[in-house]
Amino acid sequence: MAYQDEWLLLEAEDEMDEVEHRPLTEEFLFYQAVTNGDLDAVKKNCKQERFLDSERVGVLSKDPVTNLKYHFVITTAMVTRLCKQKGMELELAFRMSDFYIQKLDDVRTIEEVRELHDAMVLDYTEKMRRICRSDTNSRHINICKEYIYAHVKERITVEDLADVLGVSASYLSRLFKKETGDSVSIYIRRQKIEMAKNLLQYSEYSMIDIANRLSFSSQSHFIQQFKELVGMTPKKFRDLHHALRWDIETGTEGEREQ
Repeated sequence: MAYQDEWLLLEAEDEMDEVEHRPLTEEFLFYQAVTNGDLDAVKKNCKQERFLDSERVGVLSKDPVTNLKYHFVITTAMVTRLCKQKGMELELAFRMSDFYIQKLDDVRTIEEVRELHDAMVLDYTEKMRRICRSDTNSRHINICKEYIYAHVKERITVEDLADVLGVSASYLSRLFKKETGDSVSIYIRRQKIEMAKNLLQYSEYSMIDIANRLSFSSQSHFIQQFKELVGMTPKKFRDLHHALRWDIETGTEGEREQ
């Protein structure tokens, strides 16, 4: 039987009429909370376990875990695109989406899918909260930020960004400073240091490896730049944060199980 014929048959059966889907208004309010960076509303939704509410949602698989995974992918896709429309850098939005959807491969239970869902929506919401507080930038500056995020491991200059935009380096420097309060070089350095913090916390890369991966001129230059922005050396930061994990349910950090 062709798929179209099978669908027409199912549509005609009585039990199809009994499936009443959740009102779109409720879903849109949730997505709006995420894209507006409304952490309180999203945390409340997670606490109520609305994602596990099987009433009035489509059945995409007869297997409960697989069904929930499919809904997870749909939610992630919607959140990704809506956050991009609201100002999140394109590369960041899709890298986050890829990361969380790939994590589904390691999930085996309904509870684990729920935990991953909560981590995903809270992550997007927190990032959107920062964007909504500060995003008054022009199209040129938003393109700059996207380029910097996508190429943060490389050596980036004002001239590189100006070439991408087709403007002069001096014009871009003035515009960037005016709209962000930072020079281009300082903004790039901040993004590199943020990436370095993640590598220090979640990887086993050595200091020289991190310096090389992020295109610092030397290990000593990396250490100096890190200390200026973070207030401590990379080693001190790793000592303080490397053995920590994020507890989704409590919203606090605790020691990682050994």
